[in-house]
Amino acid sequence: MSLQEQIMDAMKVAMKEKNQVALQALRSVKSAILLAQTETGAKGELSEDEEIKILQKLVKQRKDSASIYTQQGREDLAAPEIAEAEVIEQFLPEQMSDEEVAAVVEEIIRKTGADSMKDMGKVMGMANKELSGRADGKTISTLVKARLS
Repeated sequence: MSLQEQIMDAMKVAMKEKNQVALQALRSVKSAILLAQTETGAKGELSEDEEIKILQKLVKQRKDSASIYTQQGREDLAAPEIAEAEVIEQFLPEQMSDEEVAAVVEEIIRKTGADSMKDMGKVMGMANKELSGRADGKTISTLVKARLS
Protein backbone atom coordinates (compact mmCIF):
# COMPACT_ATOMS: atom_id res chain seq x y z
CA MET A 1 0.00 0.00 0.00
CA SER A 2 1.40 3.40 -0.97
CA LEU A 3 1.97 6.20 1.51
CA GLN A 4 -0.93 8.18 0.07
CA GLU A 5 -3.30 5.27 0.61
CA GLN A 6 -2.03 4.85 4.17
CA ILE A 7 -2.57 8.57 4.81
CA MET A 8 -6.11 8.42 3.40
CA ASP A 9 -6.96 5.41 5.57
CA ALA A 10 -5.56 7.14 8.64
CA MET A 11 -7.56 10.28 7.77
CA LYS A 12 -10.76 8.24 7.64
CA VAL A 13 -10.01 6.76 11.05
CA ALA A 14 -9.19 10.20 12.48
CA MET A 15 -12.47 11.59 11.10
CA LYS A 16 -14.47 8.73 12.64
CA GLU A 17 -12.70 9.23 15.98
CA LYS A 18 -13.10 13.02 15.68
CA ASN A 19 -9.37 13.40 16.34
CA GLN A 20 -8.73 16.92 15.07
CA VAL A 21 -4.99 16.97 15.81
CA ALA A 22 -4.36 13.78 13.83
CA LEU A 23 -6.64 14.95 11.05
CA GLN A 24 -4.81 18.27 10.73
CA ALA A 25 -1.41 16.52 10.67
CA LEU A 26 -2.56 14.01 8.06
CA ARG A 27 -4.04 16.73 5.87
CA SER A 28 -0.73 18.58 5.93
CA VAL A 29 1.07 15.39 4.86
CA LYS A 30 -1.39 14.82 2.02
CA SER A 31 -1.01 18.44 0.93
CA ALA A 32 2.80 18.25 0.98
CA ILE A 33 2.79 15.05 -1.09
CA LEU A 34 0.40 16.51 -3.67
CA LEU A 35 2.50 19.68 -3.85
CA ALA A 36 5.67 17.65 -4.41
CA GLN A 37 3.99 15.65 -7.16
CA THR A 38 2.91 18.79 -9.00
CA GLU A 39 6.31 20.46 -8.56
CA THR A 40 8.18 17.53 -10.06
CA GLY A 41 5.55 16.93 -12.69
CA ALA A 42 5.29 13.34 -11.53
CA LYS A 43 2.21 11.78 -13.03
CA GLY A 44 2.38 8.76 -10.76
CA GLU A 45 3.74 8.10 -7.33
CA LEU A 46 6.73 9.71 -5.66
CA SER A 47 9.64 7.45 -4.81
CA GLU A 48 9.82 6.09 -1.28
CA ASP A 49 12.90 8.24 -0.56
CA GLU A 50 11.07 11.39 -1.64
CA GLU A 51 8.10 10.51 0.55
CA ILE A 52 10.36 9.90 3.55
CA LYS A 53 12.12 13.23 3.00
CA ILE A 54 8.75 15.00 2.93
CA LEU A 55 7.68 13.32 6.17
CA GLN A 56 11.00 14.11 7.85
CA LYS A 57 10.70 17.74 6.81
CA LEU A 58 7.19 18.00 8.25
CA VAL A 59 8.25 16.40 11.55
CA LYS A 60 11.29 18.69 11.78
CA GLN A 61 9.13 21.79 11.16
CA ARG A 62 6.76 20.80 13.95
CA LYS A 63 9.54 20.01 16.41
CA ASP A 64 11.29 23.30 15.63
CA SER A 65 8.03 25.20 16.12
CA ALA A 66 7.37 23.40 19.40
CA SER A 67 10.89 24.23 20.58
CA ILE A 68 10.39 27.92 19.80
CA TYR A 69 6.99 27.96 21.52
CA THR A 70 8.47 26.26 24.60
CA GLN A 71 11.31 28.80 24.77
CA GLN A 72 8.71 31.57 24.72
CA GLY A 73 6.67 29.90 27.46
CA ARG A 74 3.76 29.02 25.15
CA GLU A 75 3.10 25.41 26.11
CA ASP A 76 -0.46 25.78 24.80
CA LEU A 77 0.95 26.17 21.28
CA ALA A 78 3.80 23.67 21.69
CA ALA A 79 1.58 20.73 22.69
CA PRO A 80 -0.39 20.50 19.39
CA GLU A 81 2.85 20.77 17.38
CA ILE A 82 4.38 17.87 19.30
CA ALA A 83 1.18 15.83 18.93
CA GLU A 84 1.16 16.42 15.16
CA ALA A 85 4.83 15.42 14.91
CA GLU A 86 4.03 12.15 16.70
CA VAL A 87 1.19 11.42 14.26
CA ILE A 88 3.44 12.02 11.25
CA GLU A 89 6.30 9.96 12.75
CA GLN A 90 4.07 6.87 12.60
CA PHE A 91 4.62 6.79 8.83
CA LEU A 92 8.43 7.05 9.03
CA PRO A 93 10.68 3.99 9.15
CA GLU A 94 12.01 2.99 12.58
CA GLN A 95 14.71 5.46 13.64
CA MET A 96 18.14 4.13 14.59
CA SER A 97 19.61 4.74 18.03
CA ASP A 98 22.61 7.04 18.46
CA GLU A 99 24.84 4.04 19.11
CA GLU A 100 23.76 2.37 15.84
CA VAL A 101 24.30 5.61 13.90
CA ALA A 102 27.74 6.04 15.53
CA ALA A 103 28.70 2.51 14.45
CA VAL A 104 27.71 3.23 10.84
CA VAL A 105 29.60 6.56 10.91
CA GLU A 106 32.70 4.81 12.28
CA GLU A 107 32.51 2.25 9.46
CA ILE A 108 32.20 5.00 6.82
CA ILE A 109 35.15 6.92 8.30
CA ARG A 110 37.21 3.71 8.28
CA LYS A 111 36.26 2.98 4.64
CA THR A 112 37.07 6.49 3.41
CA GLY A 113 40.19 6.93 5.50
CA ALA A 114 38.90 10.29 6.72
CA ASP A 115 41.01 11.79 9.48
CA SER A 116 40.23 15.51 9.62
CA MET A 117 37.41 18.03 9.22
CA LYS A 118 38.47 18.45 5.58
CA ASP A 119 36.92 15.05 4.90
CA MET A 120 33.59 15.87 6.56
CA GLY A 121 31.77 16.50 3.28
CA LYS A 122 32.78 13.13 1.87
CA VAL A 123 31.77 11.31 5.07
CA MET A 124 28.48 13.21 5.39
CA GLY A 125 27.54 12.43 1.79
CA MET A 126 28.03 8.72 2.28
CA ALA A 127 26.40 8.72 5.72
CA ASN A 128 23.32 10.60 4.55
CA LYS A 129 22.90 8.21 1.63
CA GLU A 130 23.30 5.10 3.79
CA LEU A 131 21.19 6.32 6.73
CA SER A 132 18.50 8.05 4.68
CA GLY A 133 15.19 8.00 6.52
CA ARG A 134 16.56 6.09 9.50
CA ALA A 135 18.52 8.88 11.20
CA ASP A 136 18.25 12.63 11.53
CA GLY A 137 20.80 14.69 9.58
CA LYS A 138 21.60 16.76 12.67
CA THR A 139 22.47 13.62 14.65
CA ILE A 140 24.68 12.33 11.84
CA SER A 141 26.44 15.68 11.54
CA THR A 142 27.09 15.90 15.28
CA LEU A 143 28.58 12.41 15.39
CA VAL A 144 30.77 13.01 12.32
CA LYS A 145 32.07 16.32 13.73
CA ALA A 146 32.84 14.74 17.10
CA ARG A 147 34.73 11.87 15.47
CA LEU A 148 36.75 13.95 12.98
CA SER A 149 37.73 16.81 15.29
